[in-house]
Amino acid sequence: MVHTERITTEITEPITVFLIGMRVNKLLPFSKWWKVAMAMPPMIASLMKHPEKGMLHAESFFRFGPMTTIMVSYWKSPEHLENFARNPSDPHFQAWQDFYKLVGTDGSVGIWHETYVIEPGRVECVYANMPMFGLLGATKNAIPAKGHRSTFRKRLQGKEAVTGH
Repeated sequence: MVHTERITTEITEPITVFLIGMRVNKLLPFSKWWKVAMAMPPMIASLMKHPEKGMLHAESFFRFGPMTTIMVSYWKSPEHLENFARNPSDPHFQAWQDFYKLVGTDGSVGIWHETYVIEPGRVECVYANMPMFGLLGATKNAIPAKGHRSTFRKRLQGKEAVTGH
């Protein structure tokens, strides 16, 4: 469903934002980067099947030239994220080991990630003509972007928005 009005969302507890991706540095051998890329779908399927593992929402993107992927995911906490990454019974653990056996430091395929913990009152977002996307997809809490939520500064500062800055 596309929300046609301007909406926002708010968080009441810290939320962890995790960015992860892959960059193909050498097109050949195809099998190396393809195996790395194909490791992600089973991880996401497992996380969607088990919401108790803490992933709230995820969005994936792809760029050509050079081929690069990025996934933006939202988690209940950094502990949930770390537990998933390090648990030998979850699919990430084996994929991580397989990457270092298959690619190691040969430079053919790059992987990266960044983690941010965002506190309530320190995040701002707005959506227009959008479905449940990004942080809104994680919170599932669409709020009209009106009144004390009508501008970037007001949304970022909350009800006590400071004016004149």
